[in-house]
Amino acid sequence: MHFPFAKEELLMISGSSGQLQAALHQGDEAGSFADKQWLVILCHPHPVHGGTMDNKVVTTLMRTYRDLGIHVLRFNFRGVGKSEGVFDNAIGELDDLRAMVSWVKQNLPEAGLLLAGFSFGSSIAAQVSYEVSGLQHLTLVAPPVERYPYARNGQFPCATCVVQGDQDERVIAQGVYEWIASLQGSVELLRYAESGHFFHGYLTSLKTDLTQILLRQLQ
Repeated sequence: MHFPFAKEELLMISGSSGQLQAALHQGDEAGSFADKQWLVILCHPHPVHGGTMDNKVVTTLMRTYRDLGIHVLRFNFRGVGKSEGVFDNAIGELDDLRAMVSWVKQNLPEAGLLLAGFSFGSSIAAQVSYEVSGLQHLTLVAPPVERYPYARNGQFPCATCVVQGDQDERVIAQGVYEWIASLQGSVELLRYAESGHFFHGYLTSLKTDLTQILLRQLQ
């Protein structure tokens, strides 16, 4: 697949609430998956609590995938940054992600898709995962499973990685672990005993460890 964009390109993509701000990053041509022609869409944390596509966990995810040779599209939900519209309580935000999926299918039709999200964004990614035919992988970081929908009938449509810190001050970690234990299919847990919700002090480890899981789950 020829990548018809600059290595890093800022975009405005049409969504149901107006134009959505996005950033597209070309995967490293020397990355392990460079020949796969894959692209991951990243979903940021809660818009009302300061979540944006520039969040440090989101940018760490971006570098993780990019360095593996996977193209990356991160974006701001409606009402965040330069994205038009207003917060819509995890309903309109599903449409925002759907707009990203449609844009990729139109502009990079050969790309195989992956999804990833942090906190609030992980539920958006999880819910839309069932609508993406041939989805390659799903990464859910600090998922607030007690507040938003996730797995349907206890199973995701593709291999999944869940990242969680034991000291998470916004998500009940034990609830996440019990939820994971109930899931069927290929699910791996990346667990940090001392990490809080934003993985301060653990972002380098997160990149390294998630890289190894992706190499294993995507081979």
